Amino acid sequence: MRVLIAPQEFKGTLTAVQAADAIAAGLAAAFPDWQLDRLPMADGGPGTVDALLAALGGERRAAAAHDPLMRPVEAAWGLLPDQRAVVECAAASGLWRLRPDELDPLVATTYGTGELVIAALAAGCRELIVGLGGSATNDGGAGLAQALGFRLLDSEGHDLPPGGAALARLDRIDAAGAHPALRGVRCLGATDVTNPLCGANGASAVYGPQKGADEAAVETLDQALARFAAVVRRDLGVDVRDRPGAGAAGGLGAGLIAFLGAELRSGAQVVAEAAGLEERVRAADVVVTGEGRLDGQTAFGKAPLYVARLARAATRPVVCIAGSLGPGHEGTQPLFDVVETLSDGRAPLPTPSQASEQLSASAGRALLRLLSGRSALGRGG
Repeated sequence: MRVLIAPQEFKGTLTAVQAADAIAAGLAAAFPDWQLDRLPMADGGPGTVDALLAALGGERRAAAAHDPLMRPVEAAWGLLPDQRAVVECAAASGLWRLRPDELDPLVATTYGTGELVIAALAAGCRELIVGLGGSATNDGGAGLAQALGFRLLDSEGHDLPPGGAALARLDRIDAAGAHPALRGVRCLGATDVTNPLCGANGASAVYGPQKGADEAAVETLDQALARFAAVVRRDLGVDVRDRPGAGAAGGLGAGLIAFLGAELRSGAQVVAEAAGLEERVRAADVVVTGEGRLDGQTAFGKAPLYVARLARAATRPVVCIAGSLGPGHEGTQPLFDVVETLSDGRAPLPTPSQASEQLSASAGRALLRLLSGRSALGRGG
């Protein structure tokens, strides 16, 4: 029997790599003769670099950058064997970089993400995968643009300071000093959201509050991003305001489109195609996926949904192991042959070591449930 193990991260507890290792350990103990293929998954958020490095090889690199408040930090990015670069906006510009009392999307910047792109360009990369998730920013990718040499100027010709609020004063964009290596670069933005840049479903209204924006700040930021979109359209000839996914990562999706000519796609799809998920599903007899909480959001671009759909298309049974079930999980359960949960969702999050033990045990139970309910499982081992 060959089993493909393709979980997403168990947020706050286990990375996708750790989750895949824990599932593999449980299955190896229960079924020592089975072949186990580990393919950690991600949807463009934190863990995307590690997932692709684990699936394809390559190396993790570090670069000097700045955090959302322009403090110097060291941040990681991934170099794949085929010279593609993988950059997570969360690495330099993420919420995890700030204490709760430091959250301020009015001034937070994606400048550090731009510095990671520069590091990838300096390494000779001409294809970029940029993960859009977990940011502390709401600047439309303005900081990224400034790091790449674009000048965002006010009516007096002064460069705008960092942050989304300053975009209300944006008068023009000067692209003359843009990094020369950007020409000919292909960029894929990986995201699990489809929000536009502005409006009731835009970056500021939907995601601003979790980044520290109160009602007044949300209004300020939304108007500033609307101004940004208008100037981008006039000066760069690119309409980003209503593009699906433009509101990802505080509008960084729009910035990638405007300044790198990016295509925005489902993060799970980007990771899956890069890692050869479809071929590995077809080579398996059983597929195991999972995430921290199975709920209604799983249906909106999360990796387990994408894995399950490929398994269904290949007529392979698919098991989902979830940390817990949340609202709307009923609509996702028909996608899976077996759903196994670690808890009822009311208990505190376990430690990583406890979660690994629970996941290992659950993997064995889930496969035994699957075996007991089926007389045949594909092509056999």
